[in-house]
Amino acid sequence: MSTIRRLTPTLLALGVAVLAAPAGAQSKPTIAQFLSPSSPLELTRAKDADRVAWVAYERGMRNVYTAAAPEFRATRLTSFLQDDGIEVSDVELSDDGSTAIFIRGTAPNREGWVANPLHDPRGQERTVWAVRTAGGPAWRVAAANAATLAPDGKSVLYVKDGQIFRARILPNAPAPASDTLLPFIKEWGRQSNPRWSPDGSKIAWMSDRENHALIGVYDMRTRRVDFLAPSVDCDAGPAWSADSKHIVFMRRPGVPFGMQAQQGSGGIGNPPGPATARGGRGAVGGCNPFGFGRGGGRGEAREDTTRFRRMPGLYRAAFKGGYNLSVMVADVSRCPAATGPTEAGGTECSARELWHDAPNDEKFAGMRAVIWAGDHIIFPLSPPDDEWDRYYSISVANPAAGPVMLTTTNGLIEDATSAALSRDGRTLYYCTNADDIEKRHIWSVPTSGGTPKQVSTDDGIETSPEPLASGKQLAVLYFGPAQPASVGIVPASGGATRVVYPTLAADFPKSAHVTPQIVVIRSPDSLEIHNQLFLPRDLKPGERRPALIFVHGGPVRQMLPGYHYMQFYHWAYAYNQWLASQGYVVMSVNYRSGIGYGRKFRFAENTNARGNSEYQDVLAAGKYLQTRADVDPSRIGIWGLSYGGLLTSQALARNSDIFVAGADLAGVHLYGNSLDTTATSYKSSAISAIDSWKSPVFLVQGDDDRNVAFAQTVGLVQLLRAHNVYYELMVIPDDTHESLIHARWIEIFGRMGDFLHRFVWDHGAPGAQTTSGK
Repeated sequence: MSTIRRLTPTLLALGVAVLAAPAGAQSKPTIAQFLSPSSPLELTRAKDADRVAWVAYERGMRNVYTAAAPEFRATRLTSFLQDDGIEVSDVELSDDGSTAIFIRGTAPNREGWVANPLHDPRGQERTVWAVRTAGGPAWRVAAANAATLAPDGKSVLYVKDGQIFRARILPNAPAPASDTLLPFIKEWGRQSNPRWSPDGSKIAWMSDRENHALIGVYDMRTRRVDFLAPSVDCDAGPAWSADSKHIVFMRRPGVPFGMQAQQGSGGIGNPPGPATARGGRGAVGGCNPFGFGRGGGRGEAREDTTRFRRMPGLYRAAFKGGYNLSVMVADVSRCPAATGPTEAGGTECSARELWHDAPNDEKFAGMRAVIWAGDHIIFPLSPPDDEWDRYYSISVANPAAGPVMLTTTNGLIEDATSAALSRDGRTLYYCTNADDIEKRHIWSVPTSGGTPKQVSTDDGIETSPEPLASGKQLAVLYFGPAQPASVGIVPASGGATRVVYPTLAADFPKSAHVTPQIVVIRSPDSLEIHNQLFLPRDLKPGERRPALIFVHGGPVRQMLPGYHYMQFYHWAYAYNQWLASQGYVVMSVNYRSGIGYGRKFRFAENTNARGNSEYQDVLAAGKYLQTRADVDPSRIGIWGLSYGGLLTSQALARNSDIFVAGADLAGVHLYGNSLDTTATSYKSSAISAIDSWKSPVFLVQGDDDRNVAFAQTVGLVQLLRAHNVYYELMVIPDDTHESLIHARWIEIFGRMGDFLHRFVWDHGAPGAQTTSGK
């Protein structure tokens, strides 16, 4: 993703100098070299052709690429050749692979502001673009936060102000195109999740009506709308069958009186909902996606409702029979909009219940989506009594048999990009760490049930499976200890990954990489903590080196012994390799409340503001390093971003005796908003130990951070000043949680490296406070 731009005037205005590399390091690889490869960020494929497309990040330039069978030679489709901080995402291909769409611009923040990290006085926007895979320039289609491409590639759907818009994909069309000025489908309520039928003849969507929700269907030929079996309940998640004749969706009970929070307009017939005063759901929240069954909902505990909770249906809702979830199927080919108007006008069509959960069920209560897969309905699930996430299947022909577990492998299945269906819907491909807990590989299983098998057999890391139309192979994202993010092709029958993109440049320091060792330590409460240890290549027997701990953010993350599939952690892994190349021993800690090691580990007791028990894992890692014969116990530092910044600040505040310096990037320093020194949340926060904070800290944050409020850094700096703690500060106006400018990352990592060299490697004493830290 070309040469790195000079530092912008914005950076120079920060009053920050780019500091020189440590003496003697000139012959060693630079951080810019480690961060130089083009990195594919996401991957998609065409339905009817063996063609894939991806977004690549190339030293700040973000572009769309494509490749097709048999050679899969990469072709760049777009020409965004500036390190301008404008993100490119959500690439999608038409069924025949001839057209690609993508989104350009960051998602808006809470104020509706699109990030503008280079301070363009015109501001920035978030827009959908299109490009032909055969070649030619890309063009802007419409302003939209997200879009869904028609199967034929001729138009897109998007939601704005709660209504559904359509924009035709017309090269060189006037902007805005005439069909983007008014909603394409305008209905009462808040419309969301529009989905084209596979043949492009219809559109299904969810229509939220505050205390109930409907599934709507628009017929492109007759231009009529039907609602599927309209009721007082909450319908969601429509999914089409392959023949475009049926829709499956989820139904949960409507909102009971005790949980209604509509604002109302006064009068007998339209009062405010009873839950309004308790902060309940309603006009801005609508139907609860998990229903209002066992456990009630937000606001219930805020008033004494004991005697009312005994009245069925007042605070908790259930269907007749006591169950709370129904999987419904509608034959839309028989709806009035498709067959023509009836005498009554034809505004609805019926649906049948395919399956429902048991009364008081907890196992399936968390169902979030349904997917039509051949002659089965499949769905992901996080069962509360299971250590691992699963996929289940319901037979359309024999639903009475109930859900069948497909992914019987015991391992993490992280999110929607971790699984995909074959073209015929009969095989589920999924990414998991089953049988290799530190990595990720691709597995497959029939959607009718059967024994899963491992498909990708590399010793690397494979994610994001995309089975191709021919059924012979699938595309994946591939990573290794010295192989940055890559697009690879894997035989569907199983085998090794063939990397097709990128070609690494000659100056990429592949030989400078080390293969991280897996080190398992025990915390004081005996919990096993898995870590990656990076040992410098030039480490000599008997030599003691300075060491650094890296703590990931999230905390719902897992660092791996190879390049990571998330962009910042891809960079963090590269930076840890760079630190090892500079001579540091580096340890990356997978502390409790992270993922990859099961549900009990993820939801460990007393984490976060409830006691911060995860910090003991970081402290145990520091003490472990002190016992190593190759580590100088007096020279140990720490760094991390976000939740990793939180743990860094805690380490420096609580244990300056172990951690002599640290880099806190966009960290959280106060849990919640209580300043009561006896409150558990306050005692769990870094600032509760400010009196014992002695070690220097390097602070970085953008003030358009959408993940961690910039107020966290503002407040911490006031305390550091008051307690005479040395800090160096880098404030980046208009930038986000993870900087959007590549040149900025080179500067951040360079300055951080200099800071760590002075205060960890040299174990120097802080001098006068730097100008940039005031």
